[in-house]
Amino acid sequence: MANHDDLARLASFFGGEEAINVVKALAQAGTTTDDVIATQANVRLNTARRILYKLYDHALVTCTRSRDETTGWFIYHWKLQPDQLDTFVRSRKKKALEKIRTRLDYEKDHSFFMCKACLTIRVTFEDAMESAFRCSGCNGQLISEDNSKTIQVLEESARRLESELSEQQFGNGKF
Repeated sequence: MANHDDLARLASFFGGEEAINVVKALAQAGTTTDDVIATQANVRLNTARRILYKLYDHALVTCTRSRDETTGWFIYHWKLQPDQLDTFVRSRKKKALEKIRTRLDYEKDHSFFMCKACLTIRVTFEDAMESAFRCSGCNGQLISEDNSKTIQVLEESARRLESELSEQQFGNGKF
């Protein structure tokens, strides 16, 4: 089971220091309202709500709603779900692995050319042929690019993610 520090680190991706403060306030309080969270986290109420909704979208917090008998307004009670952290991280890793594999296939299936002068122009062989091997930016000559290092980096990244996902599947994953 993930601890609250892991959730706080993850929260930083959703809103930096303010999100960390929101998660820490919620961890301390257990189940509480967004007003209390905002006060304890020393952030504006709208900021706390924005962060809570982002965390809710990823199932990292739960929310129950009740009606205030006096005002008739809804009151939202928030609670952390630290047990969902592993699921969230695993899902993100799977998406990243899928993108890496797609990019790896693209790199392996194409030959690339680039402009020596511009250094930002990189095109496939087919596109280079259509432009008579001339750069669309400066009209300079396009030269063949060796993408073997790119392929190597992508393969290493894919292997690392596959290994991490495999470890998580068998309960050995650490965050």
